[in-house]
Formats: sequence, C-alpha cells, structure tokens
Amino acid sequence: MAVSSRDLPPLYRQWAEHYRQAMVAGTLPVGLRMPSVRELMQRHSVSLSTALQVLRTLEAEGYLEARPRVGYFVRAPGAAGLGETTDPDPSIPVPQLNGTEFVGINERISWLLEQGRLADVRIDLGSAMPAPELFDGPALNRHGVALLREFPDILVQGHSRPGTHPLFQAAMARRALESGVQVAPQDVMSTLGNSEAVNLALSAVAESGDVIAVESPTFYGLLQAVEAQNLRALEIPSSSRTGISLEALELAVQQEPRLKAVVVVPHLQMPNGALMPDEHKARLVDFCVRHQLALIEDDIYRELVERNEPQRPLKAWDRHGQVIYCVSFNKTLAPGLRQGWMNGGRWHTRIHMLKFAKTRNMQVWAQLLAARAVESAAYDRHLRRMRQVLRQQRERSVQAVARYFPVGTRLSVPAGGLSLWIELPPGVSSSQLFEQALALGIRVAPGPMFSNSGRYERFLRLSCGLPFTPDVEAAYATLGGLVQSLLEADPLQRSAA
Repeated sequence: MAVSSRDLPPLYRQWAEHYRQAMVAGTLPVGLRMPSVRELMQRHSVSLSTALQVLRTLEAEGYLEARPRVGYFVRAPGAAGLGETTDPDPSIPVPQLNGTEFVGINERISWLLEQGRLADVRIDLGSAMPAPELFDGPALNRHGVALLREFPDILVQGHSRPGTHPLFQAAMARRALESGVQVAPQDVMSTLGNSEAVNLALSAVAESGDVIAVESPTFYGLLQAVEAQNLRALEIPSSSRTGISLEALELAVQQEPRLKAVVVVPHLQMPNGALMPDEHKARLVDFCVRHQLALIEDDIYRELVERNEPQRPLKAWDRHGQVIYCVSFNKTLAPGLRQGWMNGGRWHTRIHMLKFAKTRNMQVWAQLLAARAVESAAYDRHLRRMRQVLRQQRERSVQAVARYFPVGTRLSVPAGGLSLWIELPPGVSSSQLFEQALALGIRVAPGPMFSNSGRYERFLRLSCGLPFTPDVEAAYATLGGLVQSLLEADPLQRSAA
C-alpha cells in the first residue's frame, strides 16, 4: 500500500534524520561545519522555518553545537549537557621569569609516571597511544620480510655514509608535498621519533638560560626536555579552538629578551585537542619571522584529524626557513619503529651536526620500512580505518563522561585524535583523583602533568585509544563516582548545600 504524505514525519524531521544518519555513519565527522540556513534552503528547496528547525532539532538532540556568529558544528552524540572547557585567559599578563618556576617538572612527572608503573593497572586511560590492534601489523610484517629478502645483509652491515637513506628522504619529501610542504629530499633528516627531533631543535636554537614559549597546557615531555637542557619554558595560554594566543605571544616578546623559540602542536594539540585555523597558522608564522623566533612545529597528530578538507602544516606557510618541521610515525604507523623525520629550516645544517654528534647514523632498516609502508596504497586505507575506529571510541568515551560524571563537568570534543581534555567541577582535584583511581587499578593523566604553573588542577586527560569494552565503560563509571565523592567532600560545596 502506498504511503500517504500524511503518514510521513514533518519535513524538518525527515531532513534532520537524513543528517543524523550521516553523522552516525561518519560521513559528517565531529567538528565539521554544517551548511548554513540559507544553504539548506537552497539545497533542499525548503522554507526558512524548516531549515531552522532542522538545525535546532539536531542541536537539541546533541548532534550539533551552535557557535555564535560562526554557525553549527557537528558534535559527538552524548556531549549534550557538557559545556566546553574553559580556556586560559590570554589577557592575563605573562609573569616575569625568575627561574624558580622552571625547576622540578622532571621530578614531579617522574614521580607520577613511576606511580603508574608500579601500580597494578587494569585499565590504562592515562596514555595517548592507539591500541596495538589499530596498527596494520600484517602489512608492516610483509614489508619487513620483503626488505630483508631484498637487502639480506642490512642488519649486519655498518653504514659509513652519514645522514639519512636517500630512499627514505625521497619518500618523505613526496609525502610532505601532498600536504603543501615543499622540502628537497636531501633536506629530510631521519630521527628517533619527535622527541629526538624537538630536542635537537631546542639545542640548535637556544643556549642555557634562554626562554622557550610553549602552549599552556602542553605535553609534559616538552616541559621535561626544556628543563633538561637548562632552558626556561614560558607558558602561553592556548585555546582548545584556535591554539596558542598570538596576543599573549606579543606580550611575551616585549617582556622577555631571551625568548628564542615557540613550540606548538597545531593539529590536535596535546592535551586540549585544538585544531589551529589556517588564518591563525599564517599569522603565527609571520609573527615568528618578524621577531626572528624559531618556530618548532610538532606535527605528530595531523593525519588523525577527521576533516574532509586537507590540513596544511605551519611549514606550508614558511618562506624564510623559520619553521623547524618535526614528523613522527609513532601514532599512525608503528610505535615500535620510533621512526620520524625533520627539516631544520635555516638551522638544518647545525641540527644535522648535532644529530651526528649525539647518535651518529640512524638504522637503515627502519627508514626503508617506513618509506615502503607510507608510499603504499594500503597506508592511506589504514589511516582511514584508524580514524574511523578512534572516532567511534571517542564518541563512546564522550557519552560515558556525560553519563557518569557529575554536573559541572566540561568537555570540548576534538576533531580527531586519541584523548579527551576534561574540566572537572570546581573543588575537584585531578591529583587526588589520580591517586584514588590508581588504587583501584585505573590510570589517568592529571592536569598538573601538562603545566609547570599549577593552572590545571581541575583538568584531566583521558585516553580514547583503547577499544571501548565493558571494562572500559566500568572504569568511566568508577571515575565518575570518584569525582562525585571528591565534589561532595569539598567544604565549599557542602557549605553551598
């Protein structure tokens, strides 16, 4: 029997369901900007009222978020009711540096990491690493075996030629070109992941006592590297929407004559998940050129971004060699290889010398394996699968936070990546949560790990890299209960009640 138009849902409901299904399927990924009201009217020949109802229905159901004067953006289902995290205030003046606030980060981080290592951890939500099954192990094994057959003496021969293998250089230069970065093959230098690359960059551009501007919050490994080289990290407020504050950087340049470099992660910043807009990238590169500051770009997460449009690194805007570009395959190809590469811009020759002085030649087999894998058609298929699985795991993690954590919890859903940056309700300490959760076999990453300024005691990083099993969901429920208990134990909360 034919279906009467009277039996169909209202037109706005039909189009809302159309877009909802596309979001669930991943066709419209988290963070994507939706068509405007005018675009919906033209695309579907509907009225202004119907177009508005489509967007407002999806917003009410938690699939869209409205940003004033910008538009509607896709959000993870389950994020409804969770406000966005609070960004550091960029108007707060950068403090004068006296050196006392730049010691002890290694000791504190080492203590937290050691506590996690010694504990009986059942569920590790503290690391930012994909589960082993997310990597294409069979393809890597096939490439590795083929290379050993092709070069049977590769593991027993020494390599007198300093530097990086030409096949690796050519493959990385071609891959970079796809993202808008032009680098000559001979200017590609193999590294042991991004940790070595960033350390080499810091050594090349700064001397003992110099100041390095870093995002706040930032990856604790960077704070450790800065302290280990007797440098001083100046924390610059970073928005979870646009990245590092250029206004605060301007103030820092005026106040700190020993400021030598800026270190940023422009794609899925760790830990707040920021995706720096192109306009912001161009302004940041221009800023560093004008003030003759080295701009060290850690581009480890870009290929995990879930956007239809390609993401261009900062290096794509570099015309003066001011950007030191660092790439790693630890999160996308094979963490066991520890393989990465870098281009040092106008410091490349010095970085090459420092690299040879510290580690001599890189092993060739890992370079060739990375080159073969990255240039194969299977690599991009693998990345698409990885992004899809991570998106599903992240959405379920967001839903779990919304379901189990108390009112007042805030969360900005990133456009990809491996973790969530969560703001806990006022009065809750993530350091206390870390200790209590660890006693129950759950490891998390408390906010103070990502700063040396004490700003992020109420923040928490949780991993989305694990498959979302019933045990993982139970861990989220346990964490939510602990947060509620800490909230109820806060004297200010009790007095308010």
